[in-house]
Amino acid sequence: MKLNTRTLGNSGQNIVILHGLLGSSDNWYSLAKQLAEQHQVFLLDQRNHGLSGWSDDWNYEVMVQDLHEFITENALQSIVLIGHSMGGKVAMLYAGKYPERLSKLVIVDIAPRHYPPHHQQILEGLQSIDLASLTSRQEADTQLAYHITALDTRQFLLKNLYRKPDNSFGWRMNLEVIVNNIEEVGKAFPANLQYAGKTIFIRGEKSGYITATDEPEIKGFFPEATLATVEGAGHWVQAEQPQRFMDVLLEFLQEQTLPTNI
Repeated sequence: MKLNTRTLGNSGQNIVILHGLLGSSDNWYSLAKQLAEQHQVFLLDQRNHGLSGWSDDWNYEVMVQDLHEFITENALQSIVLIGHSMGGKVAMLYAGKYPERLSKLVIVDIAPRHYPPHHQQILEGLQSIDLASLTSRQEADTQLAYHITALDTRQFLLKNLYRKPDNSFGWRMNLEVIVNNIEEVGKAFPANLQYAGKTIFIRGEKSGYITATDEPEIKGFFPEATLATVEGAGHWVQAEQPQRFMDVLLEFLQEQTLPTNI
């Protein structure tokens, strides 16, 4: 599947960034603008998200093939691949299958292990919004608030809401397919793969997605991996502490010694 792409910058290292579940390339735009001052940055909408196409086929294998088609068609070599959460799982699998295409791998707040489904409340909230009768974004936020109390989470989710040409509302993400296949998001990194290139796992201090018990498995699959913790950040590390996140990322890109906390 051809993915919607935004390209920033035109020189330096090629950096490809993959967003997480229910996100889009927009989530990374501010940070990508900073990176584009010295690098060429490609922001991708993964299938069933953003402005990319929809498909009933939705799992890590097909998302990796979408990414490979993009990288091959654009003749990209020695890329820095960055992925957050679900995008991190795609990035891990891509690195394991096509290590020759990468120079470095950046995984943001996700481990290689299996995660049980834990997005039910969010998905139920999104499904509860009656798009047919919806008249405003504020009305959507009010309906969503019955399920999700955190305003920042609702704002993130409602970035997927848009007006169609007939003035009705629609979702940018393929909500039905995501709901029906949500168990795919938690699948573990395959036991038969490994990526031996330079890698960093960047976790949020307040997030529980990467714990101390994950570290041996991370090193087993990614023997050159470094783990960095961004203080004051939860799961959306790059959005909650953008400058601290950028400090860690730039140090890694420059191959300097990384701190374990900042």
